[in-house]
This record gives sequence, structure tokens and C-alpha cells, in this order.
Amino acid sequence: DFEKTLRTNLTGAFMIARQMDRDIVGKYPATLINVASMYALNGAHHRIYDGMPFKNFSAYGMTKAGIHGLTVWLAGYWANRQATVNTIAPGLIDTPIYGEGEASEAFKASLGKSVLFPHRLGTSEEFASLAVELVCNSYMNGETIRIDGGIRMPPK
Repeated sequence: DFEKTLRTNLTGAFMIARQMDRDIVGKYPATLINVASMYALNGAHHRIYDGMPFKNFSAYGMTKAGIHGLTVWLAGYWANRQATVNTIAPGLIDTPIYGEGEASEAFKASLGKSVLFPHRLGTSEEFASLAVELVCNSYMNGETIRIDGGIRMPPK
């Protein structure tokens, strides 16, 4: 599980950046947006997802932190080549992973109570809005930006 998570999350992000470096960076103005997680910055020690299909939180948190490191490194590496790179680190975003139906909605509502404000899960539209801003704002570079309603997950 650990190696699969590493290959999927961190190696996958690296391979995309490598292909972009070969085909786009330095030839055209370019922007790369990586996706990490609030667990890249908080650690994955919290068990908020008990009962959900996440088996290896240590690997998940480490790989998402690695994406943050890759972003910082790439910003420097691409500094003179008309490219920016940033990472979005979402918190609790409403996605199909939570399932459907009454039990799912109740579970999401209970998760949303831990968000500082607003007391709900984020939406895909809010995530997309941040991504568009990162594409349009040429001065944003080398940053990992949380989009999590201010949630900070203490250990359990």
C-alpha cells in the first residue's frame, strides 16, 4: 500500500512535471498546478476518515508533503523559463468518495462541523475558482495554498 501510494501521488506528479518540462516549459508561458492535501501541512495522524477507504495515511500524508516540496523545487528550477508552479492543498471537499444517500449526507454534515467557517465541506466550484486564479495570477509561484475553511486537524 505504501509503495502504491508513493507511485500514484508523488511519482505521478513528478512524471507530469517532467513531461511538461520536456514539451512546454521554456517554449511557451506555462503554469502547473499540483494537488496535495491539508495533510501535507497538518500530517495524516488524524483519523477523521474512520470507516472510509483510506488504508495508509502515513504514505498519503508523506506523498502530499512531497508534492509541496516538488512545487518549491520546480519554482526555482523553472525560474528563468516563463513557468510558474503552485499547489492547492484542499481540506474537506465534497466529492463522490463520501458516497450517496442519507448516511453519506449525515456523515458530511458531521465533518463540516469541524470546519471553522463556513461549517460545511468545500465544493468543486470553490476549488476550480482557486485553480483559475493561479492560472491568471502570474505573480503566484512556488506556493502551496490551503483551501480548507480554516480547519486544523488535531491528533486523536
